[in-house]
Amino acid sequence: MNSSLAGLGPAPAWIRSTYSNGAGGECVECARVGDEVLVRDTKVGDELVAHLGSQAWLSFIRATGQGWSDAVG
Repeated sequence: MNSSLAGLGPAPAWIRSTYSNGAGGECVECARVGDEVLVRDTKVGDELVAHLGSQAWLSFIRATGQGWSDAVG
């Protein structure tokens, strides 16, 4: 486990995006740990993990649900 995940307790239970097709394309995984949501690229694994607080996660979900262009512009 990478140092960005050290101290979080047991290994996170990663959930792969339903848009991932298993063919090696861009895949995103998320895991909930305490009050945070962790997000990583499956090709990079634990090398780079984003730690999002609940408000940031909710903002991200709303933005992706609206369509990116609607959310940022």
